[in-house]
Amino acid sequence: MRALVIVHDHLSTAGHVGERLAERGYELDELLVVPAERYTNPDVGVAFPPAENYGLILTLGAPWSVARRNAWIEAELALLRSAHEAGIPVLGICFGSQALAAALGGDIEAAPRFELGWSRIATDEPELVGPGPWFQFHGERWLLPPGAREVARNDVGPQAFVCGRSWGVQFHPELTPEVLQAWFDQDGTQIAAELGVDPEQLVAELRADLPAVRERARALVDAFLDQVAQGGPNDGTESHMSA
Repeated sequence: MRALVIVHDHLSTAGHVGERLAERGYELDELLVVPAERYTNPDVGVAFPPAENYGLILTLGAPWSVARRNAWIEAELALLRSAHEAGIPVLGICFGSQALAAALGGDIEAAPRFELGWSRIATDEPELVGPGPWFQFHGERWLLPPGAREVARNDVGPQAFVCGRSWGVQFHPELTPEVLQAWFDQDGTQIAAELGVDPEQLVAELRADLPAVRERARALVDAFLDQVAQGGPNDGTESHMSA
């Protein structure tokens, strides 16, 4: 089985999520959208492969906004919409979840506050997604697509939704200490300073809790594969989705 992993920037990896997908038998094909030299000018040209080439699509976080709606973002939304309509399981993380929501007819807006650090969430379906703690790094949130069901939330906004075989989570189950440090080294330190949080402490906490972080990620991937990806091809939402 092949899975397309959409890596939006050179600093990020599929981490624990990719590791578990590989353990579950998936061959991961990674597509880097914005190379390192274009990080500050990310309006690049990208040729996404057809969704039907894959048995699963994983789309990761990004430092940019879905609302940018440049050419590659529009192309990715079309890919995610195509996958959903074909019943191909899609897992979206952070930016990827917002892109998935937008692709299925939802919208994106500024969150009431920037989330950076650990958060526990209220979950309606703990067999799908547990309360955490989960690591957050985002300043926007999605508005639920038509026909989707919200399954988790916190005081900032929705944290997980399911729509057919598509699943979006706002937090970062994939995150490793190395990637988080790279995010801070690139431009996250300024965000942390504005929020009054200590980057070194957050990286140290992630490293100290790594076994539990990995287990939570594994459980989430298993729930996605066993309960969401095995569901019906869609929720009948296509007739409600924007083109």
